[in-house]
Amino acid sequence: MTDKLILITGGSSGIGKAAAVELHKLGARIILQARDAQKLEQAAKEISPTGERIACYSADLSDRNSVEESANLIVKKVGLPDVVINSAGAGEWLSFKESSPGHYEDTMGSPYLATAFTCKVFYDLMRDRGKGHFIVINSAACYFAFPGATGYIPARWAMLGFSRSLQADLYNTDFKVSMIALGKVKSPYFENNPISEDRIPKVVDWLIPTLSVEASGKIILAVVKNKKPIVNRPRMISVMVFLNRLVPGVFRWVMRKTGHQ
Repeated sequence: MTDKLILITGGSSGIGKAAAVELHKLGARIILQARDAQKLEQAAKEISPTGERIACYSADLSDRNSVEESANLIVKKVGLPDVVINSAGAGEWLSFKESSPGHYEDTMGSPYLATAFTCKVFYDLMRDRGKGHFIVINSAACYFAFPGATGYIPARWAMLGFSRSLQADLYNTDFKVSMIALGKVKSPYFENNPISEDRIPKVVDWLIPTLSVEASGKIILAVVKNKKPIVNRPRMISVMVFLNRLVPGVFRWVMRKTGHQ
C-alpha cells in the first residue's frame, strides 16, 4: 500500500473520507475529489494535519467537462492514480408523486454518470500503462425494488449494470473492477436526508445491521488489497439477494408491505 496513489471521489465526508483515513494510515498517497472545495480542504487536514501524502481537487463529477479538466490537472500535478474509488453519490428517496423530472436527471447524474465519466476519463489516461483498479461504491438498493425511491433505486441499478459491464469488457486485461454494495451506513447522507432513512423497508432494518463509516472504510481497504469483483456487506445482503431470486414474488410482497406507504 505504501506510495500507492489512490483517487477517492466523494472523499470530503462519509464513506469516501473513511476509506481515505484507512488507506492513508497504511502509507497510500490520497487524492480527494468532490464538489465543495472548503469541505475537501477540511477533510484533508483531518486526515493528514501536516498535508503529507494528500491532495484535493474540486470538480462537478456529473459534468464530463469538469471531470476531464480535473483529471488532467491531477495527472499533471500529482500523477496517474493506481486505484480510483468512486464514492460520490447523492439523491433523495422520493415517490413518483413527489418527484419532478429534474429529480431523475439529478439522481442519474450522481452517482451513475459521475462514476461512468470518472472511470472512462482515467481509463483512457491509464491505457498506455496498461493497468488500474476501479472500485464502485454502491448501495444494496441496486438489487431490490421498494416503494418511495423511484429515482434513487434506478440509479443504483445503473451502477450495478455499469460495474458488471465494465468487468466483462475489461476481462483478460490487467484492469480490475470491483463493486461494493453496502447496506445502511451511519453517515452524513442520512443526516442530510432524514426522509430517506424513514423509507428503508422495515424488513431490512430487522435483518441487516447498520454499518459505521469506519467499518465501511475498512471494507473498502480490504477490496483495494484483494480486488474482489463483487462484495456485499453486511453479508446478510447476499442472503437477501438469494431469497429475492429464489422466491421473487414473496420477496417483493414483503418489501412492499414493510416499505413506504
